[in-house]
Amino acid sequence: MKVSKFGGTSVANAEQIKKVAAIVKADSSRKFVVVSAPGKRFDADKKVTDLLIELANAAIHKENVEEKLKNVVDRYREIAEGLGLDQTICDVIEQDLRIRTLENKSNTELFIDNMKASGEDNNAKLISAYFTSVGMPAQYVNPKTAGLVVNDLPERAQALPEAYDNLSTLRNSSEIIVFPGFFGYTKDGVLRTFERGGSDITGSIVAAAVQADLYENFTDVDSVFCANPRVVNSPVEIEEITYREMRELSYAGFSVFHDEALMPVYKRGIPVCIKNTNNPSAPGTKIVAERKANRRPVTGISADNGFSILYVSKYLMNREIGFGRKLLQILEEEHISYEHTPSGLDDISVIMRSHQLTTEKEMRIIDRVLNELHAEDVHFRHDFSMIVVVGEGMNNSTGLAARAATAISRTGANIEMINQGSSEVSLAFGVHRSNEDKILRELYNEFFAPVTVG
Repeated sequence: MKVSKFGGTSVANAEQIKKVAAIVKADSSRKFVVVSAPGKRFDADKKVTDLLIELANAAIHKENVEEKLKNVVDRYREIAEGLGLDQTICDVIEQDLRIRTLENKSNTELFIDNMKASGEDNNAKLISAYFTSVGMPAQYVNPKTAGLVVNDLPERAQALPEAYDNLSTLRNSSEIIVFPGFFGYTKDGVLRTFERGGSDITGSIVAAAVQADLYENFTDVDSVFCANPRVVNSPVEIEEITYREMRELSYAGFSVFHDEALMPVYKRGIPVCIKNTNNPSAPGTKIVAERKANRRPVTGISADNGFSILYVSKYLMNREIGFGRKLLQILEEEHISYEHTPSGLDDISVIMRSHQLTTEKEMRIIDRVLNELHAEDVHFRHDFSMIVVVGEGMNNSTGLAARAATAISRTGANIEMINQGSSEVSLAFGVHRSNEDKILRELYNEFFAPVTVG
């Protein structure tokens, strides 16, 4: 039994949805289909989610919503007509959107979430109707009805343990289940969306809940590449990768699969296969618990930007019990999570995502560290990238860190931070954003370029 998730480009128009139907029809074990909102049809196009955000903002500011609402409905109407569906599904979608625009707007974040989630929700209704119309009996299932229960604000949305028990009953359906990705509901019935890659998370939750044999994640590439193909020319394809490796790569910018989406299937030991909707016969990339060793110690290299560094210095910091805890407590009270904490005897750096910061937060943090921890120097630095070298074979490979550092030095860039986890599956480098691409290319040449024999 398989759970198959289809991303935004896979369901962007009628032609793509016909491909989805053909893929599902070709394998009777594909009993669960999780869908995103319609994505871009071409480069300059807008995703339906973006159109919904425009509609939400118009409603919040009490502007005339008719034009914005029409833009959304027209996208679905174009898809429905291309699939040979009648006006009924478009009427259902329009009515749903009108109701949502009238919802309580006192919490703008929740209101926008509710509007955005309609993209996936209404697309699931449409795709379910199309499946049934072509002789593939299907059932649209709403996450609230199915019991996809998530936690309350302010923490980021996560499925509660009972959600898995609730969703497990979907196994009993004789029809294909079409399930919208991206959102769930609190116990009080409040809709909340998952973070980036939210439909991947939903697919993973459903796969874990129904104890699927395989979770297929359909996108627009044949496989996962060992480096970003927009930066590195024709990078090596990855045939098989472990959960740990994929988690590390996803953390640092691998956009193919969101890192948080791995957790539910990882806990249940369900393998994942990343496949191409436009080329479904390609084997794709398999994500598994363990894989056979190969000659390359490095599986992949990824990079992500948008990091800031908080630098704190205090003489004899290493002798002061509780200094690190107090520092992190200050960040916690500002609702800031951290990524890395490299340190020396008298200094410590805390690396965090820049989007969590504001000028006011930075000023409060600096003031508290100076006055409460009596630090001698405290300052923020911005515009950094994290470059991560990942591979299960790294812990058995002598001198790999030296090779990576030497490759970076060849670019003339300065390394701001080096961090290696105790698992020795990854090695992270903090560098200035302006050097990200050239470092990625040089690391690729170091670890993946073919050896030429003279």
